[in-house]
Amino acid sequence: MIAVEPRHPQILHSSRGESRSVVIALPAGESLQDHEVHERAHVLVVDGDVEIASASSTVSGGAGTFVILDPKERHAVRAVTDARLLLVLAPWPGTGHPGARD
Repeated sequence: MIAVEPRHPQILHSSRGESRSVVIALPAGESLQDHEVHERAHVLVVDGDVEIASASSTVSGGAGTFVILDPKERHAVRAVTDARLLLVLAPWPGTGHPGARD
């Protein structure tokens, strides 16, 4: 099991032009406020319970919940209980991301 501290995401893998995989720990009650990323985001709940809200829907679930967000789709994530998420961003970096070769 990968240990990751709250507020200190851990990059597991990053390959320019392909993808980036990140583990995020969110303590119960904490959120990733409304934001967007330039890449397509695949979010897998590893542990805990979360709510993932986007303009089109809100998904609540525990371990095994899987959500795909389109590039630049605004969303927020709230931990209902202590939670750990695996985030895969692809392609990495996406068009418009600082440092991308657009």
